Amino acid sequence: MSAEISARRRKDIIDALRRGVVPMNGLDALAVGLDRFEAALDDDLDRAAGGGSVFKAVRGEYGAGKTFFTRWLAERAKRRGFAAAEVQVSELETPLHRMETVYRRLVENLSTEQFPASALRPILDGWIYALEEDVLNGGAVAEDDAAGLDTSVGALLETRLAEISRSTPGFAAALRGYRAATASGAHAVADGLAAWLGGQPHVAAAARRAAGVKGDLDHFAAMSFLQGLLTVLRDSGHPGLLLVLDEVETLQRVRSDARDKALNALRQLIDEIYAGRFPGLLLIITGTPAFYDGAQGVQRLAPLAQRLATDFGFDPRWDNPRATQLRLPGFSLDALVELGSRVRAIYASPAAEGRIDDGYLRELAVAVTGKLGGQVGVAPRVYLKKLVADVLDRADQFADWNPREHYALTVRSDELTEVERNAASADDISLQL
Repeated sequence: MSAEISARRRKDIIDALRRGVVPMNGLDALAVGLDRFEAALDDDLDRAAGGGSVFKAVRGEYGAGKTFFTRWLAERAKRRGFAAAEVQVSELETPLHRMETVYRRLVENLSTEQFPASALRPILDGWIYALEEDVLNGGAVAEDDAAGLDTSVGALLETRLAEISRSTPGFAAALRGYRAATASGAHAVADGLAAWLGGQPHVAAAARRAAGVKGDLDHFAAMSFLQGLLTVLRDSGHPGLLLVLDEVETLQRVRSDARDKALNALRQLIDEIYAGRFPGLLLIITGTPAFYDGAQGVQRLAPLAQRLATDFGFDPRWDNPRATQLRLPGFSLDALVELGSRVRAIYASPAAEGRIDDGYLRELAVAVTGKLGGQVGVAPRVYLKKLVADVLDRADQFADWNPREHYALTVRSDELTEVERNAASADDISLQL
């Protein structure tokens, strides 16, 4: 398995695990137990690529791997040419009832397989290049006819923007202005219009005047800007967009009026998706079971609860991967050990391979789980961090180091998340003072 991963990607994965965070790429190599979702999710990506729109809700307890799951799916989407963006919902920075902030964060985090966040400028430039290529491939204009090419590209641009112009004339005008500024070398204007298209506030008045647009993005215009972005993506060779709204359960902790507005905004967004307003969009939200089932979450708004209602049986093996809600069952001890063996293979150290056998991987998994109150579901992050930073790194560097003789697991309170601290009792944690 490690031979299929480049040395740079292996290093990135290991470095992320050493720091206790989810890697940004290479997640297929770590995906334990997700194969049951692959066929249904690939069908969803196909639907979006074909001009449909799809909504999915992912549920799982803390530690079940929701962030890992959505980033793993984003990798699959980007390999198919999709753009992807992950937006963390929060009351102060990204309130869900203010779609202009959601759209802004979406653009800031927009990435493709070729370009990391923020990929808006390369996408806009690719869109202009695609227009020129389409005109040249039509054969009506010669490549050396600059004036004819400019006129023909402008006419094609108007055809492509016709639908956007009806719903969001400002977005279309800014695209025209961006193309004109790019062609004339007016870089400051192009920068300003790209920022305005990305929903950024306080764009220089000179840039807005050049395209004939006014004001800043608001909640209602943001929905139309999302339509415009999907059109640009499609015309620049990207079949769709995977948008992840992560940690939606934080809505349970905001003021009741803000919570109600956010839940209603989510309901409206889902309805717009089902109505086909956003062709090419696959929207994923993540949350805990308490968010979906509790009185302070989805159940607070009956129409939203009806749209998300999914019947889960006792045994997760029979969950329907095509349903609106997907349940992540979390880790078992065996799955944790399998994950550890994959990380050992990615680490690819002959010096560590012989001393860190499967038996020790299980011993470490049992020990970490014990420190966390026996809750396997919250153990993966700490387990992988300890495996890489405390065990594999030492075995790789010190030839005479043996984990069973020279290592005693300690888990410090200050290295745990709030959920992990709640799982562990004071007696379970050896504090290093």
